[in-house]
Amino acid sequence: MLLDRMVDAGNSIVVVEHNQQIIRNSDWIIDLGSEGGEKGGNIIFTGTPKEMVEGSQSITAKYL
Repeated sequence: MLLDRMVDAGNSIVVVEHNQQIIRNSDWIIDLGSEGGEKGGNIIFTGTPKEMVEGSQSITAKYL
């Protein structure tokens, strides 16, 4: 994957994404929510995908 090659070359990558595969393969997640618009924009989780699955009540964690 292109993103993997960029990281392997020593680059840092910031991605705004909803794709589950991209999120699962990330080193670090910053989950914003809890909804969109005026009800969004709050940081509701930061950590690894594993930490998210094991300890977050966020909607994103539910789908990972």
